[in-house]
Amino acid sequence: MNLLDSSLSLAYQGNHKMTGLQKISLAIVGLGTLGLLIAWASNGNISPLPTFIFSLAAMTIGSLLYTYSTYSGKIPGIKNNRVFQYGISSRGAAAWILGIVVTGFYVCLYWFPHLLEGLIRLHDPLSHGLRGKAADQWFVYGTFYTVAVLLMGIKFIFKYRHNRYQIIRTISVMFFQLVFAYLIPAFLALLNKPDEYFSYFWPLDSYALRPDWIAGKSSLGTFGYVVIAIGILMPFVVTPILTYFFGKRWYCSWVCGCGGLAETAGDPFRQLSDKSLTAWKIERWMIHSVLVAVVLLTALLWFNHISQNTILGGFTEGFKSAYGFGIAMAFSGVIGVGFYPIMGSRVWCRFGCPMAAILGLQQKYFSRFRITTNGGQCISCGNCSTYCEMGIDVRHYAQRGQDIVRASCVGCGVCSAVCPRGVLRLENGASDIGSRTDALRTIHISEDEVSILS
Repeated sequence: MNLLDSSLSLAYQGNHKMTGLQKISLAIVGLGTLGLLIAWASNGNISPLPTFIFSLAAMTIGSLLYTYSTYSGKIPGIKNNRVFQYGISSRGAAAWILGIVVTGFYVCLYWFPHLLEGLIRLHDPLSHGLRGKAADQWFVYGTFYTVAVLLMGIKFIFKYRHNRYQIIRTISVMFFQLVFAYLIPAFLALLNKPDEYFSYFWPLDSYALRPDWIAGKSSLGTFGYVVIAIGILMPFVVTPILTYFFGKRWYCSWVCGCGGLAETAGDPFRQLSDKSLTAWKIERWMIHSVLVAVVLLTALLWFNHISQNTILGGFTEGFKSAYGFGIAMAFSGVIGVGFYPIMGSRVWCRFGCPMAAILGLQQKYFSRFRITTNGGQCISCGNCSTYCEMGIDVRHYAQRGQDIVRASCVGCGVCSAVCPRGVLRLENGASDIGSRTDALRTIHISEDEVSILS
């Protein structure tokens, strides 16, 4: 539950001894959370409009007040004090409780929405105002998601206010979540159009480009053909061009809602990502297996459409159901967010997202983007590796003066922001993959590392 996630994480940031203003702000957040819990338990038997306004206002005011009291008046710079001493940010009891609560909310959201009836009815006034119809569980989820990204995005900006790149990048993900993933779909629904999410496309949106998707959009006339054109151009034309010039960061760290939540609400958990070689090997197998699965599924659906389901029809339907349940819902939703406090904030992005897999391959072999290093300045403090949410041992590269061209790197730039010596730089220079590969062969590293880096 993203608002609860954000509220609890606020309580464990900042100074070890909270000021009076911080205590007051957390009490206000608690009142807002209490309003949501009362609405949830009431099953729709309370007045939704005043309860919704009170809860949203209290959580917003309390969150902003806490952010201001924590970072205002202090010297700009990243404050990660005692991050490994707090249970919620170091896999302690609070983290496991939070993980179970968030995971349980996602389970209800996907498979038992009737259990959320009170929360759904609480959002009816807002849904009628934006979409012209009653709320459902997805509108509730979108509202929670967007509010979490906005509030925790403001906190992120305050925390990283010394770094212009982080400020602009965070504003970007806040904008795309609010406008493209929330307001535009609501506006389209108000016009009796399908609520299209233009910031998601194939293969991340596994439903896009399927035969039934094409047929459904075609029936909408001009609007539908525009959607189809966007759905084809984005993955096959726009994405390769942008990735060539800017790396996968243009999407994973500037546009994608999954990345937006990970960078904002998930920031307190970024240090939990596994940096081991074993995790890297598992990551490569898993994420590319999901990519193969969605490509195969799309191809099978078209094959069966052309053959009128005379060949492999039953297998394809079973495959589609398995992918929808196991990957599109359980992995990307339940595990992808519910496991933030246990495995870090980019579980889905790192191990499962097929869009990240394609962008990563393009970034590694064809992109101009890389993170350059000045090994002579590195003091081996390990900040870069610690706070890499994608599990990259950045220090390993920095100590050797190697450019970082890992497929998994989302270009968030936090490694550069936390470096006390200015060792790391995000650059879009001319591609020289061949020379970088040759350079790797001149460095004395272990056999396991050679098998991965080569």
